[in-house]
Amino acid sequence: MVILPRLRFLWVALGHLLLLAPGSLQGATAPLDIGSRRELFVDHFLIEKLTGARLHLHSPRDEGVVLRFDQPWEGPFCGYTTVVRDGDRLYAYYRGKPVADRDGSNSEVTCRAESRDGVTWTRPELTQFAAHGSTRNNIVLADAPPASHNFSPFLDERPGVPADERFKALGGTMESGLIAWKSADGLRWQRMGAGPVITKAMVPYKYMFDSQNVPFWSATEGRYLCYFRVFENSIRRIVRSDSADFTHWSPPVLLEYRHPAGPAPIEHLYTNQTSPYFRAPHLYVAIAARFMPRRRVLTDEQAAAIQVNPGYFKDTSDAIFMTTRPGEGAAHAGFYDRTFLEGFIRGGIGAQNWVSRTNYPALNVVPTGPTEMSLYVNQDYAQPTAHLRRYSLRLDGFASLRADYHGGEMLSKPLIFAGRALTLNFATSAAGGVKVEVQDADGRPFPGYALADCQEQIGNELERVVQWRGRSDLGALAGRPVRLRFVLKDADVFALRFTP
Repeated sequence: MVILPRLRFLWVALGHLLLLAPGSLQGATAPLDIGSRRELFVDHFLIEKLTGARLHLHSPRDEGVVLRFDQPWEGPFCGYTTVVRDGDRLYAYYRGKPVADRDGSNSEVTCRAESRDGVTWTRPELTQFAAHGSTRNNIVLADAPPASHNFSPFLDERPGVPADERFKALGGTMESGLIAWKSADGLRWQRMGAGPVITKAMVPYKYMFDSQNVPFWSATEGRYLCYFRVFENSIRRIVRSDSADFTHWSPPVLLEYRHPAGPAPIEHLYTNQTSPYFRAPHLYVAIAARFMPRRRVLTDEQAAAIQVNPGYFKDTSDAIFMTTRPGEGAAHAGFYDRTFLEGFIRGGIGAQNWVSRTNYPALNVVPTGPTEMSLYVNQDYAQPTAHLRRYSLRLDGFASLRADYHGGEMLSKPLIFAGRALTLNFATSAAGGVKVEVQDADGRPFPGYALADCQEQIGNELERVVQWRGRSDLGALAGRPVRLRFVLKDADVFALRFTP
């Protein structure tokens, strides 16, 4: 069929209207069942249409150095930090490496620092291993090459896990494969079996395992997961394997990257740091190290002034933010949402922040206050000033639904909720505000829950209950397909949740 230019334009425009209008073909798909879980505005999962509003990536606040790698067994090549929360304590595991030798050498050890608040960190004196003539150190694993090169532990919260396996870890290089470890207390570690659990033969790529290999127990999927790096077409990429028992692992799946405008650019990701977000464990966040090979910033003179190792200043890197939602179905397990292509944590002021393999995020985001969460970053790599630095965000504050002073709207996809009240994590200016209309799946406001009925939400809170003419009870609509229409001005909405 031949379509004249003007008719073709009308035909395309009509198609867009059908895709975006309430009650359209998109609205005929199965509603999203979000139950009473917390949903963050970090991707387009809930969003069908944006008008004058957008998703906005927030910048973590620099809170300063929390741990300097200045002990003889640590040094300038410390790296691959993992922060583990165990009750009211935080543990930071990291590689100690004072010299630049081969990966997996006996010069590498695994260290642990401890904190009660995430701000002040100390080194326990563990006396388990000797280093530089003394056992007064914080080393939890030594003389076990190549495991300490990238030892990555986690607290195993699988129901019924044996007491001596409360902590688990993976570590190893391409030559050894990934070796499984266990511990009752995170201090004394034992191998789980004689051989590796993920081997080179299982991975159909030329290089693998030479970065931080990230395991964790997924309560959402009911399985252990491991996200690790491979080289695909000479670019550092991420794959994922899963396991029911931490011993037998599936063949890895290469993850793709999705952006709202189409496929995202393929960039070198040195680490992935994928983990369940602690306030919404069905959502995995990845604060990855983006590596820019041969993107040189420093002159020879600048490099000499900061005493960086000569082999580590001719590239640069930063941190990016991605998410993935494998609990939403098999298709979601195969990609990351790169909703935001810009840097999440940029290199700081000064030459020391623009060398190779610096600005590498630690694994895991942890709460550090009633309104705050923290993430940690290895900085000043290959320099005498190497350290771990803390950054903070408000709870759920990675990104937000944002409108400026002129205002904007968001219309959600049809969804089903459980609960009686809608709560918002939001912030406005004094002149701004947020209102919510509850519609049926075809876009008609439910009586009493129209935009005109909604009390405007003004302020800055983590759990504000939305009201319509003095009432907040949505129980009669629970279990039915609904749409949420947000109208906001000079405001950010970080997350929503339906509560009892």
